[in-house]
Amino acid sequence: MSTTEFKILAANAAVTEEQGRPAAASLEAVRAAGDFALRTPVEHGGAWAGAVAVSRRLASLAQACPSTAWNVGTSAVAKTLAARSGLDAALFADPLAQACGTGVPTGQLERGPHGARLNGSWVSVSGCEDAEWALLGVMDGAVFSVAAVPLADLRVEHTWDMAGMRGTGSHTLVARDVPVPDHRIAAAKLPGEYADLLFYGLTALAPVVGATQGALGVVREMFASDRKPFMSAHAKMGESAGARHWLARATALTGRAERTMLALAAEAEAGATDAPRLGLELAEASRDCRAALELLLDLGGTRGFRRSNDLQRFWRDVAVAGRHPHLNAYLATERYGEALTAGL
Repeated sequence: MSTTEFKILAANAAVTEEQGRPAAASLEAVRAAGDFALRTPVEHGGAWAGAVAVSRRLASLAQACPSTAWNVGTSAVAKTLAARSGLDAALFADPLAQACGTGVPTGQLERGPHGARLNGSWVSVSGCEDAEWALLGVMDGAVFSVAAVPLADLRVEHTWDMAGMRGTGSHTLVARDVPVPDHRIAAAKLPGEYADLLFYGLTALAPVVGATQGALGVVREMFASDRKPFMSAHAKMGESAGARHWLARATALTGRAERTMLALAAEAEAGATDAPRLGLELAEASRDCRAALELLLDLGGTRGFRRSNDLQRFWRDVAVAGRHPHLNAYLATERYGEALTAGL
C-alpha cells in the first residue's frame, strides 16, 4: 500500500466509524489503487489475485482502517462467488465496481409468466450502502442458487450497531418483488475443494491480522515517545522490563498470526483439502490476535480507551471481526477433534 493511501485511510478511520460506513475519501483511495479489482477476472480487466496477494493486501489496508479493508474483502468474496457461478458478465463491466453479498439463502425466487421475482432479506451484508452489486443466496424452488442484483433495486435497513467494525455498514438488505433476469441467476457453486472456502475465511482473518499490526504500531510509537509507566520510577516505557516483556509477547503473537495467515493462503493456492486442521489454524490465528490486543491494551493503560486513541478502535474491531463464523474457535476445535477420532 502506498504511503498516500495509508495516510488517507488512517486519517479517515475515525470518520468511517462515526458515520458507520467508509469515508468517501477512503473509498476513492482504494478504488484508485485497484483494490476492488483484486478478484475481478482477468478477462474483464481485473487482477484475479491469489489468496496470498489478497491476504497481504487486506492486512495492509487494515493497519490503517479495518472497516475499509473488511469491505474490500467482502467485495472480493462476492466477485469470486459470481465468477465461480458463471453469472452475467455485466457484473464485471466496471472492473473496479464494488460488490457485496452473502451466500445465506434467505431469499426466495418466485417464477411466473413474466420471469423471476425476488423476495427476502439478508442480514449483515457488509458494504451494502456503497456497493453497486449484491450477490445473494436464494432458493429457486428447491434449488440453492445465487442471484446478482443491482443495489438500486434493493432497500437497506440500518440494523448494524456493533461495538467494533462499526464502519463496515453491515446492514440488512431487503428485496420486495424485485425482477431478476435469468442470466443473473445461477445454481450455487458450493466449494468443490476446501481451498475455495479457505479463501473466504482468509478474507475475514486478514483484516484481523492487519488491525493487530496497526495496534502494535500505535504501541511502538508510544514506546518511542516520552510516555512513562504511571506510578513507577521509570522515565520511559522501554525502561520497564515488564513493559518490554509484554511488547515482546504481543509482537510474537502478531507475527505468528501473520505467518499462519500466509501459510494458509499458500495452502489455499495449492488446493488445500485438510479442512479440519486448516479451519482450526484460521481460528487459532484469530485468537493470537485477540491475545496480542489484550497485552497492548495493558501497555496503553486507561489512556488507550480514550475515544480519540486509535488503540481502542483496533481492539474493538479485532474483538468483533475475530469472532466471525469463519474464525469460530470452539466449533473449529470440535471439528478437528471429530476428525482425529473418526474410526477409532
